[in-house]
Amino acid sequence: MAIFSYISGVAGTILDPAERTLFKERPPWGAILFARNIETPDQVRNLVGEIREVLGRADAPILIDQEGGRVQRLRPPHWPGYPPASVFADIYADDPDAARRAAWTGARLIGEDLHELGINVDCLPVADISFPETHKVIGDRAYGETPEQVVDLAASAAEGLMQAGVLPVLKHIPGHGRATVDSHLDLPVVKTTRTELELTDFAAFTGLHHLPMAMTAHVIYTSIDPDNPGTTSRKVIEDVIRGDIGFDGLLMSDDLSMKALSGRFGARTAAALDAGCDIALHCNGQMEEMQAVAAGARVLTGDAAARAEQALERIHRIACDTQGLREAFAALTGYGMAS
Repeated sequence: MAIFSYISGVAGTILDPAERTLFKERPPWGAILFARNIETPDQVRNLVGEIREVLGRADAPILIDQEGGRVQRLRPPHWPGYPPASVFADIYADDPDAARRAAWTGARLIGEDLHELGINVDCLPVADISFPETHKVIGDRAYGETPEQVVDLAASAAEGLMQAGVLPVLKHIPGHGRATVDSHLDLPVVKTTRTELELTDFAAFTGLHHLPMAMTAHVIYTSIDPDNPGTTSRKVIEDVIRGDIGFDGLLMSDDLSMKALSGRFGARTAAALDAGCDIALHCNGQMEEMQAVAAGARVLTGDAAARAEQALERIHRIACDTQGLREAFAALTGYGMAS
């Protein structure tokens, strides 16, 4: 059965008939969940199972954005609340070892929560560097102000997820930290020189290039490609992401429904794939857009299919003392872990 080069959101807490038809006729590689899809643990498990049953693949990727802070789709009372990345950055200033342990432990616990639901991919860690001009859309999601600190903490978080059997998605490659507008609403334009970008923003991703999956940034870097945002720029993807940074894992676009991009959704999909993205991501669950993205996607073959398979092969779970980790995390961060 053919698999197509896109990941789709869904509208509600169960699949509707149109979604079932679309997923059978042009099966996406995976699906992504948002708050609108989530009510209770049993309901989420059922939805995850329903999606995989329709796709006909027990290992089909089910993604979520569960970072902590502002960006967590699973929330109390059914799931614990987790701190934003800036909490780990604050700890790092006094005790880097404690910060690394805290970042690893928090991500490991998030991974445990996800594993219990059948979710096997988390869009974490954020490796965007914090600058004075950084827009609040990144804000406290950043692990620090230097590439070294960001790599240290992001690598710890990624390892925590992977030990729970959940794949991390590195974002937003090659860097969203210098953007001064929210790419959900506008197209950011970064005029920093390539040399400076290589020493800062890109360096953080270079230190994390070994991770299995990454998500692009809808950002124009004028020193590289003044006409196209990273997601649809062959120069950015080939020269920077695959070249200078050396990332050779599965590359997905950020959400194609964000207003940083323009044009019809089939054209957006084709542009991202033509530029070198392996997978096009569409999140909002609006059927007309979903159908256009699915129509613009291609059968997942060649290098993209190989990278997708290699990513899933890296899912390995190590058992842990979850309660002990929750107590340790509370001691490290001051965040209680009661759901």
